[in-house]
Amino acid sequence: MEKIIPQMEKLEDTIIVNPEKINAFIQALKEQGPNSLHVLADFDRTITKAFVNGEYVSSIISMLRKHNYLTPDYPQKAQELFEKYHPQELDPKISKKEKSKIMEEWWRAHNKLLIASGLNIKDIESAVKHEHIQFREGAEDFLNTLKANNIPLIIFSSSGLGTDAISILLKQRGKLSDNIEIVSNTFEYDEQGNVVRIKEPIIHSLNKGEAVLKDLPAFKKVKDRKNVILLGDSVDDVGMVEGFKYDHLIKFGFLNDKVDENLDDYKKYFDLIITHDGSMDALNKFMAEIL
Repeated sequence: MEKIIPQMEKLEDTIIVNPEKINAFIQALKEQGPNSLHVLADFDRTITKAFVNGEYVSSIISMLRKHNYLTPDYPQKAQELFEKYHPQELDPKISKKEKSKIMEEWWRAHNKLLIASGLNIKDIESAVKHEHIQFREGAEDFLNTLKANNIPLIIFSSSGLGTDAISILLKQRGKLSDNIEIVSNTFEYDEQGNVVRIKEPIIHSLNKGEAVLKDLPAFKKVKDRKNVILLGDSVDDVGMVEGFKYDHLIKFGFLNDKVDENLDDYKKYFDLIITHDGSMDALNKFMAEIL
């Protein structure tokens, strides 16, 4: 039972926080099999890289700002919203309940700006094709393993370009398969492909949780799979599992930047931490062990 832990600890940029919990999870999966498992994952900077050619890639939507796909005033107005709301998102003095309201206000304001700035489905297709949007090393192997074993992957993303951007990217890279469900913001388009509205509910950084799934078809895929692997690059991502009654849960955290500053905090929330935008080698070794 201990053999996988030393293998993972030897990997560069990998920190084992809770080996006992990892071993218990491995034992449970060996007894109950892959049909007891599903995966919850954030997308931007979790499945994708946070840094490409030395440049920080905050999200797919950042490509719209940097490469002038929309109206000339869009980047500045989007930056103004960021400067208004992001400090509040980070403020420890604001309660989570109040922050959730603030985040929804931010997302709605930005969605309104996207529509006013002429966002079209072609802009989304162009953004995801950009060279700076790349899978994390080992991510394709991980996706292949889930597909081969018919393990559901629920992607929870508060991305401003949402469901369409993620599904287009996965399809372009040949990784969109039936075991994947995407829970994110979804646009509605007119006949010319222009975005005209955003479907409810609005998914933002603080309301991602499996409770949202209960009203969606995807819930049927996971409701009886009580062992969960959670992947995220923010401590808020651990909230994705809220509302779901699980038997065993392993949380992989991707601490991409400011490692010394944030490591202690991440250790409070995650069982294994991959630092410095590292690969998914530890996750893939873990999957090989439980399967």
